[in-house]
Amino acid sequence: MALLIKLYTLLIAVASALQSPFLLAVRLYWGWQIMQNGWGKLHGLAKVTEYFTSLGIPLPGLNAPFIAGLEFLGGLLLMLGLGSRLFALLLTGDMVVAYIAGDRDKLLAFFSDPDKFATAAPFAFLMPFLVVLIFGPGRFSLDALLSRDARFRGAPPAR
Repeated sequence: MALLIKLYTLLIAVASALQSPFLLAVRLYWGWQIMQNGWGKLHGLAKVTEYFTSLGIPLPGLNAPFIAGLEFLGGLLLMLGLGSRLFALLLTGDMVVAYIAGDRDKLLAFFSDPDKFATAAPFAFLMPFLVVLIFGPGRFSLDALLSRDARFRGAPPAR
């Protein structure tokens, strides 16, 4: 039994040590992907506005550039780890709206056909944004650097 406890403790230590590198990889990869998505939308705003109109999204002429900018800037800041949880929250909202407006049938299949839900385009972005929202950006981020700097100046640490 003592050996099992020792092995389990080792597993937890190794997994904990991998948390920040994992979060960095998630932020870099998915930040880059959503940034590219936003860049494409910024360079095709007429098509995005038309698509938003076809989905019945209110004020498509305002929402298209807003979402394109959010995805581009949010992806960039996510990669840097700056304002990570805020942008992860905003991008999570973006993906929830994408599910509701563009993949409603797959969203409604969440319980009845989870495979259908998981194959929807927003799913691939939703999961990493939720990971960053819940677990934060990790030690290898500007958020962590600024938090350490704030602690040296006497401010409470950011969580």
